[in-house]
Amino acid sequence: MFRTALRNVLAHKARLLMTVLAVMLGVAFVSGTLVFTNTISGALQNSSAKGFDHVDVAVTPEFQEAEGDKVGEQPELTQALVEDSARVPGAASAIGVVSGFTAVADKDGDLIGDGWSTKGGNYWGEKDPRYPLTDGRAPKGEGEILIDSKTAERTGYGVGDTVRMSVDGPVITPKVVGVFTTDDGGVAAGGSLTLFDTATAQKLFGKAGAYDEIDVKAKDGVTQAALKAELDKALPKGLVETTTAQELADDQAEAIASSMSGMKQGLLVFAGIALFVGTFIIANTFTMLVAQRTKELALMRAVGASRRQVTRSVLIEAFVVGVVAAVTGLLAGIGIGAGMRALMGSMGEVVPDGPLVVSSGTIVAALAVGVLVTMLAAWLPGRRAAKIPPVAAMSSVHAKATTKSLVLRNTLGALVSAAGIAVVLAATTMGGTDGQAPMGLGAVLLIIGVFILTPLLSRPLIAAAAPVLRVFGVSGKLARQNSVRNPRRTAATASALMIGLTLITGMTVMAGSLQKSIDKMASAAIEADYVVSMANGNWLSPDVGEKLGEADGVTAVSPLRNSPARIGGDTEYLTGVNGSTITELTDLKVEQGAFEVGGTKVVVDGDTAKENGWKAGSDFTVAYEDGEKQRLTVAGVYEGNDMLRGIMLDNSVLTPHLTDPVDMQVMVKMTDGASAAAKDSLQKALDTNPAIKIQDKKDISNEIAKMFTLMLNMLYGLLAMAVIVAVLGVINTLAMSVFERSQEIGMLRAIGLDRKGIKRMVRLESLVISLFGGVLGIGLGVFFGWAAGELMGSTIATYELVLPWGRMGVFLLLAAVVGVLAALWPARRAARLNMLQAIKAE
Repeated sequence: MFRTALRNVLAHKARLLMTVLAVMLGVAFVSGTLVFTNTISGALQNSSAKGFDHVDVAVTPEFQEAEGDKVGEQPELTQALVEDSARVPGAASAIGVVSGFTAVADKDGDLIGDGWSTKGGNYWGEKDPRYPLTDGRAPKGEGEILIDSKTAERTGYGVGDTVRMSVDGPVITPKVVGVFTTDDGGVAAGGSLTLFDTATAQKLFGKAGAYDEIDVKAKDGVTQAALKAELDKALPKGLVETTTAQELADDQAEAIASSMSGMKQGLLVFAGIALFVGTFIIANTFTMLVAQRTKELALMRAVGASRRQVTRSVLIEAFVVGVVAAVTGLLAGIGIGAGMRALMGSMGEVVPDGPLVVSSGTIVAALAVGVLVTMLAAWLPGRRAAKIPPVAAMSSVHAKATTKSLVLRNTLGALVSAAGIAVVLAATTMGGTDGQAPMGLGAVLLIIGVFILTPLLSRPLIAAAAPVLRVFGVSGKLARQNSVRNPRRTAATASALMIGLTLITGMTVMAGSLQKSIDKMASAAIEADYVVSMANGNWLSPDVGEKLGEADGVTAVSPLRNSPARIGGDTEYLTGVNGSTITELTDLKVEQGAFEVGGTKVVVDGDTAKENGWKAGSDFTVAYEDGEKQRLTVAGVYEGNDMLRGIMLDNSVLTPHLTDPVDMQVMVKMTDGASAAAKDSLQKALDTNPAIKIQDKKDISNEIAKMFTLMLNMLYGLLAMAVIVAVLGVINTLAMSVFERSQEIGMLRAIGLDRKGIKRMVRLESLVISLFGGVLGIGLGVFFGWAAGELMGSTIATYELVLPWGRMGVFLLLAAVVGVLAALWPARRAARLNMLQAIKAE
């Protein structure tokens, strides 16, 4: 039986090639994802670990929790604590660390790197061991900086050059006095690091005389644990906490792995989809191969082979195919992993240098996935073949499924589909995250149910195409009949395409609807022409609002200033605004009272009012950041949204209680509205600052929607894999269908149907099957998009369903193109059959 199985694999090389390709693509995707994420994660971890070479124990402030009327705060690490740390037994040195956001413009005036990775810090003394200088000297005073060597290389800056930069808004133009090297992971990933002398860094980052961290280096022979124990004894308890460099490295590695896990899981989901689609093709292929060898298998049963041996022979074939596909898929996956890393580089995303990581886990996963998926898909056809009695097989009595089996399948499919629809509809009534798990379960049940019902659905849906197919005469009529001749095969072939289009359509519906809701939210809440903020979402200096108020064409300005406070024993965040202009800059629906901000009068959003039992006219006591208390009155309750919510009070009331006033953003109203000239006026007022974003309502909407657009574009690219697998499935089905119908095609040729007619028949059959899968996929995608939208609508008040008719038309056209392309080779093969040999074929 083993020799027979191997012989059958070698005897059907061309037929099994499509199956190998289908499995190989899925395995390549899985292994490529693992190689790519492991490589990036390993490189980042190695890079970050090097950053701890100059520290053995880090001392950081321990956050003081809010208590009573006291707001939670972060204690300061003073110079005295640095000196105390350096005097601890076992300590060789202690360095005070200051860090913060620093935006540096390149020579074209554009921001270097992404906002989150453009950092600044302090250079300790004349020779900081953390940052070896390759050129120049240590910085002295506010007008001097150091830049990292990678930034110098990317921008062309060198010692003596003047650089435009910003820390919290205003532009400064220091001189580069040195270049240093660093193992900082952010720099290795494309960011920048700028160093000032310690006093300047403390002033710029709002930490006068204080540090963010103290890095302590141990003497030779002193362990990190021993140094930590000494520091714990010497430093004030409850105000600081100590962490060894090894713990920091482990935490950093865990954080990197955690950040990569989301990407890995997302990519593996799409790999799973490709494999799931490929499973249909494998099952289809083995079903047809087994059907073609029915008499051979029956003869083997008649001469003594058991059912188990017949099933085992089919599984051995599947094992061989799976091993070949898994090995080739693994090799292709390694190439994909390397290619994805190179693609990141070409897109400007720089990652640290490091070897390509092909772990044993990746190899095992690729082989296991390829072999198991293939064998599981082949098990049912093998088992079905083994159950056919030898006499029945030889007389082809088994050829058609019994009415009982079809009734059973349709009943099961209807029940599973109904259960899926019921669970999805129930999930739409739940709020937020509570409905996500039921929604996913319902979606899986519905897809499985529709797959089971697809043979039943194929007849009426394909029959609907009959009027169009009549235009093509005999070829069209034969194509329609052939496509419903074996409903199960048609269903399995169409389902592969259905799943891919379901996901694409569903995500497109969701993305379009979210974009519309964000547009409505921005236009409904904001009357300002521009919103000004830092590129990385950091705080703005109050100077920015003052400069904008003096710009040409500005009629109204309001900074949005944020501060924690204690109200009724709970921490609430207050938003300071310009009470005299806020009504000109916002358009928030007032639910109670009046939108009046000034003096002790404030406005609150509906959710906050409900939580605290407030209404228009209610009074409450607030304890500010500095501990001072004040009685405030709710003048009005407004309908909040994701852009504007919370307690709003006048900045003239809030600011005196803030130790370091900073703004989240500044809203600006122009005389003639938003225009290129108006934006240019604001940019000039801010010295064309690379760190600051000036956005109109459309810009804000586009920025929020950008993540959805990026995700959608990634989805289109990733699901192209599933579509490719679906194409292979259609080719496979048609090729084997042509092989099975060789006699019939020979007869058709003999009675007058020419080669063009045969080609047209096969192409139309392929087109009908593909469009059938496309219609099902788009229909399910719209339903899932609607359901997911209902779930999101519970948290986004402006959510509105948008059906992208144009894109759905493109998806249907894509399904048609799949059908046409998949039919090229089978149609050509059918047309080239020798009619006399085909008629004589068994």
